[in-house]
Amino acid sequence: MAISLSKTFLSITHQVFPSEKCRPVSFSGREPQLQRATSMGFATRSLRVPRVSSKTSGSLSSSMDELDKETREERRVADVWREIHGVDDWVGMLDPMDPLLRSELIRYGEMAQACYDAFDFDPFSKYCGSCRFTPRQFFDSLAMADHGYVVSRYIFATSNINLPNFFKKSRWPKVWSKSANWIGYVAVSNDEISKRLGRRDIVVAWRGTVTRLEWIADLMDFLKPISSNKIPCPDSTVKVESGFLDLYTDKDVNCRFCKFSAREQILTEVKRLLEIYQFEELSLTITGHSLGSALAILSAYDIVETGLNVLQDSRAVPVSVFSFSGPRVGNVRFKERMEVLGVKVLRVVNVHDIVPKSPGLFFNENVSPLLMKMAERLPWSYSHVGVELSLDHKNSPFLKETGDLSCAHNLEALLHLLDGLVSYA
Repeated sequence: MAISLSKTFLSITHQVFPSEKCRPVSFSGREPQLQRATSMGFATRSLRVPRVSSKTSGSLSSSMDELDKETREERRVADVWREIHGVDDWVGMLDPMDPLLRSELIRYGEMAQACYDAFDFDPFSKYCGSCRFTPRQFFDSLAMADHGYVVSRYIFATSNINLPNFFKKSRWPKVWSKSANWIGYVAVSNDEISKRLGRRDIVVAWRGTVTRLEWIADLMDFLKPISSNKIPCPDSTVKVESGFLDLYTDKDVNCRFCKFSAREQILTEVKRLLEIYQFEELSLTITGHSLGSALAILSAYDIVETGLNVLQDSRAVPVSVFSFSGPRVGNVRFKERMEVLGVKVLRVVNVHDIVPKSPGLFFNENVSPLLMKMAERLPWSYSHVGVELSLDHKNSPFLKETGDLSCAHNLEALLHLLDGLVSYA
């Protein structure tokens, strides 16, 4: 049962983003560059939940291109978008890989990658920790105008919590904010792309941690009731990792950018957009990589638990999460609650990535049900949610083994693997 959100929404006035006054320029005269993965084909191996078993190709073969072209001519995203968003839990779409699902996964993955590409990582910039572009220029500046989305709001979080390897701060004495970091955005599809998609799509994209893995060490690895941070939940045994919860709900009333928590910013903006487009076919798609994946799952739960996705005519807007290289978020009760609420989650992971194996290294969904039942009340017992699509970079002829564990966590590499996945009967 959805819970009322009668007092959750606050009147949040328009914020002047740091980049609206002037575009941040690095002190060193250069813009931060991300390591780009080389183009690659790949194959996948299976894990436990719906798996992909595919073959490796030296390149995207002509036969694969022809198959995809024929499939796209016969099927349109507008006709099958509910299936792509998990109405049937992606049964029959992962093995073999459905071409339309693959293209949509890559598209949403690119929207998550945009959070990295737009983020100012340069500690010598006055705007380190902010977005390098204004909301209006966001997709154009990243050469993503063809995606057909418009950013309606940026999301900020306070850096006053114990995740030092996630937040970035400038070395300048006078900076755009001493306690805020830009962590994502809300966007909505324009009329043209909405027609192609078969509905108006509202997207929430969360920033993660690129390839660095140090943030895992920052986690307290301690579960606490999700209701303890004033997120509605009828069951006090539903618990999530405390660091994720704090990042999602904390705020700094003295900061103009994080005067309201990331949670309040998200819920207020999603509510506003749903009211604007309430008479259209709608979908809510939430995406993120790494730590951003955990925030995506938390916010999806929050939106549905509070009943925010239910329109005035009683239609429930479907809420789906496309997660990339994400960690476990909560306990088995959280997983079960997500299933009851009907939140659909598709997790794309590299089997060699350590982040999806954390937290809950010893007590997780892979141990026996009896042991999990015995460990249910422990603060270190976690369970993944949703359906998993596992990929293996070692099967790709275009990737070289470096011995660096962080390479298996790279989002661009994961998207290249996904792009090279061969669909076959």
